[in-house]
Amino acid sequence: MEEILKIEHLVKTFGTNEVLRDIDFSVSKGDVISIIGASGSGKSTLLRCINMLEESTGGKILYHGKNILTGEVDEDKYRTKVGMVFQSFNLFNNYTVLDNCMIGQTHVLHRSKTEAETKALEYLAKVGMAQYIKAKPRQLSGGQKQRVAIARALAMDPEVLLFDEPTSALDPEMVGEVLDVMKVLAESGMTMLVVTHEMAFARDVSSRVIYMADGRIEEEGTPEEIFSSPRSPRTKDFLSRFNAK
Repeated sequence: MEEILKIEHLVKTFGTNEVLRDIDFSVSKGDVISIIGASGSGKSTLLRCINMLEESTGGKILYHGKNILTGEVDEDKYRTKVGMVFQSFNLFNNYTVLDNCMIGQTHVLHRSKTEAETKALEYLAKVGMAQYIKAKPRQLSGGQKQRVAIARALAMDPEVLLFDEPTSALDPEMVGEVLDVMKVLAESGMTMLVVTHEMAFARDVSSRVIYMADGRIEEEGTPEEIFSSPRSPRTKDFLSRFNAK
């Protein structure tokens, strides 16, 4: 499969605190990679470095073979191709649902309003939010806001979607509706990198699972390998705390 991203020896420090230590892995077209681990293990920082929201301290992030950390890749164009869905939605509260899904397309991709609206409506329908196009975010539930955020990211035609704990800010009854949308995306062949505490999603939907601890990749493998026969005692201990039946 075509390799889209390759992370090599990635390091991130905040002062004397080494948050990411020598991270190596790759993302190929169609991969659904779940990144699991305890809070504070560096998972969200890793996504933020990949999306260039945090400046990496060392190492390489290669996008189609070009290192994004050395200016070989246009940052804005890169971000449209490697999209991000945040745990806190990051919607514009003063814009309607439809406008939220159009603004990036018109400002960054320079699409016409007509083209942007067509794309926005297509993806809002895909996530089950077509009937809410005139609503403002404050009128929506958390699950609805996150589905709009996913539609907004999809409307930019990304090659890879990064999800940073997309269900952690949601009430339990809303988690399922967002995970269902993500499952459909995975089945459609969308390349996804998902930081999640939803172990059943990681086990059932991922093509690969990465377990992080103390800023390192402790173990990586298929869901079967990680959940049924983990090699690392730390992975075993972590998973024993989750009853992912």
